[in-house]
Amino acid sequence: MGVRVRFCPSPTGYLHVGGVRTALYNWLFARHHGGVAVLRIEDTDTSRETVGAIEQIQRSLDWVGLDFDESPARGGPHGPYLQSERADVYREVAESLVVDGLAYRCYQSPEELTVAREAARQTDDPAAPTRAHRELSAAAVAAFETQGRQPVIRLKTPLEGATEVADLVRGDVSWENRLLGDHVLLRADGGATYQLANVLDDLHHGITHVIRGDDLLPSTPRQVLLAEALGRAYPVTAHLPQILGPDRKRLSKRHGAASVEEFRDAGYLPEAVVNYLALVGWSYDSTTEIMSVDELVERFTLDRVSPSPGVFDHVKLAWMNGVHLRSLEPGDYGRRLTGYLVERGSPLATRDLGAAVPLVQEKIATLGEFEDFAGFLFRPVVYDPAAWRALAEMPAAASLLDAASAALASLAVLDTTSVDGALRGVCEAAGLKPRVALLPLRVAITGSKVSPGLFESVALLGREESITRLHAARVRLS
Repeated sequence: MGVRVRFCPSPTGYLHVGGVRTALYNWLFARHHGGVAVLRIEDTDTSRETVGAIEQIQRSLDWVGLDFDESPARGGPHGPYLQSERADVYREVAESLVVDGLAYRCYQSPEELTVAREAARQTDDPAAPTRAHRELSAAAVAAFETQGRQPVIRLKTPLEGATEVADLVRGDVSWENRLLGDHVLLRADGGATYQLANVLDDLHHGITHVIRGDDLLPSTPRQVLLAEALGRAYPVTAHLPQILGPDRKRLSKRHGAASVEEFRDAGYLPEAVVNYLALVGWSYDSTTEIMSVDELVERFTLDRVSPSPGVFDHVKLAWMNGVHLRSLEPGDYGRRLTGYLVERGSPLATRDLGAAVPLVQEKIATLGEFEDFAGFLFRPVVYDPAAWRALAEMPAAASLLDAASAALASLAVLDTTSVDGALRGVCEAAGLKPRVALLPLRVAITGSKVSPGLFESVALLGREESITRLHAARVRLS
């Protein structure tokens, strides 16, 4: 059998960048080996399910281009891909393990278990409370049944030896079996636990490699033992490092955008997000950073994944997005910009933005910056308060605005070159450096101190509109 991997989020919340990175590593590994990537939704705990979470998960994966081969939406030969549709299977397997003597019914109440665990915490066998009902007599079972207690089903974990795993990222890891305890397979309400459903689905889907976050590493020995109880081998594992914020604490909402949909809404390119996420915990070499999706597929191997946590740097992501934006052909850039503005409901979406692309492509890091940076080209000027104060406080502002209006009016042909010469002439006549003298002109034309090239902007706006703006600023200044 070839490589088969799975990404199996729970719909108990929206998919964040950590989950997307896990999905990405699975997808890259499958594509690198010509294998199959499976998307499975682990929705057995309906009490914690978030409305719309499954749809958000699929939207996020679609946006970054992770086209899983088998999924709830696409189907596949190993369906179903929603755990809620396999509840009967989980119960049947748990019951069969009881019949075979590999699992048992435990009638402990949650309160009894909590008290017992607290008492055993300081002993050399802290897992003993989970085995309290492992060898109940028939009379004890009858008594509990008479009381109306609803039992859970627990797996009989070996009391000796160790469970060892050769993890592809973490290396060799070992757990002493007696300290694992007898974990629950089936809850008292008949619902399957993560430990049961996850293993049964991995076996059913023919998964060869389990690639997931290292927060799930403690689950591994229990899942290995369950697979062995079923007479099967557990897949090869690769546990990925956590993603931390710049403060070295686990990445969360307080660090900024945590969902890829937030990055989409801010105007990031999906290929830039994929490129960056691939590097948060993995590297191809010590220098290569900018890579296309095809290059990532070709180069991705698990032996290059670091066991140490990766840090998510929003500044680095913005830089990388800018690099990807600048690499686009102008026509593609314009189409993506227009598409983004359409999605955002911007009135600029109906304008022909083609002429503005050369002015902004080298300047902005995200498509979301376009309206603030270059929106003045397509709508009336909106003065930034700080920029207007800088203009108003400049003693020569009025004379510079008047001189610029006259210089533009006198040009036989108005293009970038002629505007450059005319406005630099205004600076020279005023005896001021261009950096100083052009400030009031830039604010009058663009409304800001930071904008695309002033000469190019004037040429694009045209003579009449540019002079109108210079005159309007002059009147307001008076």
